[in-house]
Amino acid sequence: MKTQATTGIDHPPQNISNLLKALTQLAYDHGASAAAVIRCPSIPVKDHLADLCKPPGCPNYGLAASCPPHVGGPQRFREQLTRFEHAIVFKIDVRAADLMGAARPDIFRTLHRIAATIEQAAVARGCKDACAFAGGSCKELFCTDHPSCRVVQENEPCRYPAEARPSMSGYGIDVFGLMAALGWPQHRIGDNNHSDDGPTGSIAGMVLIC
Repeated sequence: MKTQATTGIDHPPQNISNLLKALTQLAYDHGASAAAVIRCPSIPVKDHLADLCKPPGCPNYGLAASCPPHVGGPQRFREQLTRFEHAIVFKIDVRAADLMGAARPDIFRTLHRIAATIEQAAVARGCKDACAFAGGSCKELFCTDHPSCRVVQENEPCRYPAEARPSMSGYGIDVFGLMAALGWPQHRIGDNNHSDDGPTGSIAGMVLIC
C-alpha cells in the first residue's frame, strides 16, 4: 500500500488534519499515483482554459451537464472556492500509449471514481459540501452507449450520479499549475517523459473538502 503524508503547504488543525490524511490515503487505495492536500487559495484558475472547451477545441462541448456551457465556469468556481480552505488533489501516472489508445476511457473512469469516492467519504464524515472534479467528458466516459445526456436533453437525473463528476477544464482550473504548486513532475503527453514501458503522462482530479 502506498502512503504519503499531506503536503507541507498546509497545516490544518489536528482533527481536520486526520480527516485529510485519511482521505488522501483513500486516493492511494483506489489507484492514485500521488495525492496531497492544498489550500484552496493556491488553486490556480484561468479564464482562457475554460474557453478551450468551446468548439472547435472539444468535440464534447455541450453534450453533458457537467461540461460547458452547462456549468458556471471560472467565475462560479472562484466563488465556490471562497467557501473552502482545504482540497485534495490526486493524479494518475499512465503510459502515453494507454492514455491515447483504447484504454483511455477506463483510465478516465478510474479518475472519476477516485474523485467521487473521496467526495462521498468526506460527506459521510461531516463535510457536507465536499465537491469533486475530474477530467474528460462524462458523456463520453459513462453514457457513450446512450444518444444523449439525460440531464441535458430530458431534465432527468444523471444515470451515474455516484461516479461521474465535472471536468476541471470547464471551470478553468489550471491542472499543470496545480501540479506545479504541489511540486509534482508535470508529465504532458508528447513531452520526453519515459518509464521502462515508454513515454508517460499524468491526469489529475481534485476534491474540495472543507
